[in-house]
Amino acid sequence: VQVGHNGEGTYTFDVTVSHADTGWEHYANKWDILDEKGEVLGTRTLHHPHVNEQPFTRSLTAVEISQSIKKVRIRAHDSVHQYGGRVVSVRIP
Repeated sequence: VQVGHNGEGTYTFDVTVSHADTGWEHYANKWDILDEKGEVLGTRTLHHPHVNEQPFTRSLTAVEISQSIKKVRIRAHDSVHQYGGRVVSVRIP
């Protein structure tokens, strides 16, 4: 996870996901940014499988984050197992 500050309280998140996508029936279909209380601050929907592109990186821009938030967590979701795998914590610059 890479976090960039855009100014005015917004951030860009570049998140790399590795998942054993098999096609439309089973693929990583989104990732979320959560605050320390578990509130979702942003979601990047992944609209198609990445069978031949692993790992892959996608971005979410203009995510508003309060100055009081110092750390967020990133979690991935897939179309079969829902949430699982590694949750990554990152500091907000």
